[in-house]
Amino acid sequence: MTTRSSPARQGRPSATSHAWIERVAFELFAAKGFEATTVGDIARAAGIGRRTFFRYFESKNDIPWGQFDDSLASFRKTLRDMPDDLPVHVAVHQGVLAFNTYPPEAVLQHRQRMALILKTPALQAHSVLRYEEWRLVIAEYVAARMGLMPGDLLPRTIGHISLALAVTAYEHWLENETQDLLAILDRAMTELQTYFATPATPNLSES
Repeated sequence: MTTRSSPARQGRPSATSHAWIERVAFELFAAKGFEATTVGDIARAAGIGRRTFFRYFESKNDIPWGQFDDSLASFRKTLRDMPDDLPVHVAVHQGVLAFNTYPPEAVLQHRQRMALILKTPALQAHSVLRYEEWRLVIAEYVAARMGLMPGDLLPRTIGHISLALAVTAYEHWLENETQDLLAILDRAMTELQTYFATPATPNLSES
């Protein structure tokens, strides 16, 4: 993946924002690399102090995740609002697609974000914590629908499978830039359901 030159900035907006700091950080990540960019670098480029930076982000590792807590709250609401008569697996499927739906103008930045998350070794330990939070949203929903606890085997398994499918879809998307993310994700989830629903065919060559 080639590094694009950063667009010229017109100076810090009068009111510092989460989005402004994130934009500045992503420009530095593209120019210097994630690991070589420090919080001090980001603060200076954004025209703010380190203390202000930490009011918006707990660490540099949180920047690629954006406003992830807000996204999880929206994810919970999406699942909670699913019709009660919708099968659980269908509700989870639709919820995951909704969570990963972005307007066309945001797709390029989202691709850059996910490339950082999935391909930066220094982010992997932090990503494990974020993945756990995402899986828990699904486990809580499945548990509520089935009269179970989120830590029970089935809700936890569905959370892990959903995450594995999503990460696999993103890896494929990053390798195939002309393909549509939602189409890949939908196909991955549908094909797995079809695979498990299809009776196994005996291998006559082993008879």
